[in-house]
Amino acid sequence: MLPNIALDQLLLLDIETTPGVQGFGHLPEEMQNLWIEKIAKIVPDSEDGREAYTDRAGLFAEFGKIVCISVGFFYIEDNRYHLRIKSFYNDDERVVLQDFLELVNKFHAKHPRFLFAGHNIREFDIPYICRRAVIQQLSLPPSLQLHGFKPWEVPMLDTLHLWRFGDFKNYTSLKLLTAVMGIPTPKDDIDGSMVGKVYWEEKDLLRIATYCQKDVVAVAQLLLRFKGVPLLKEEEVVIISS
Repeated sequence: MLPNIALDQLLLLDIETTPGVQGFGHLPEEMQNLWIEKIAKIVPDSEDGREAYTDRAGLFAEFGKIVCISVGFFYIEDNRYHLRIKSFYNDDERVVLQDFLELVNKFHAKHPRFLFAGHNIREFDIPYICRRAVIQQLSLPPSLQLHGFKPWEVPMLDTLHLWRFGDFKNYTSLKLLTAVMGIPTPKDDIDGSMVGKVYWEEKDLLRIATYCQKDVVAVAQLLLRFKGVPLLKEEEVVIISS
């Protein structure tokens, strides 16, 4: 697979999101009403909207925020692929987005035909980034101005879509896909459902960034497996300090 994809032209990414405020009661009254209205349409008669806020608000760009974006870059050394990873994380979402968008512009200048790469980034990560950037009144770089693209022109390589092989009914998590592909992954001390709690109660952004970086590594390993080349060794992954 992927005979025409140059891995060093990919910008791998993963984001971590949380509810925009610590709890439902911290929302302005208008936003409380709008949240209850939204969640009632998504899961009618199955949840208390107020209780659902803590678990679900981070999934929606209108009610959540980005606390971490991790990116990865392939490069070749000693005839083997290596990976550099850098994370942007901050309590101030605007800072996270500004730093990420600046990197995107620099990467585009160096690799004009680059592709974003990740798992389920078409439906989640990229739209979320774009929506939150607009909310924060930040300019989107040309590579993220997607409204004018035809579906086949969108500059993304999504491992979920690769695995679907055209079957749009199927959803496979990154964790399941790495398992069935025989890719070893480190045991995580948290999962995605715990990010909001770790952020709002434990105030541990570094822990969240570490978790986010592991997903970038998992995506990189999947792409290598799809490409039919050796997986990364632990020493071939370099974390760039923020």
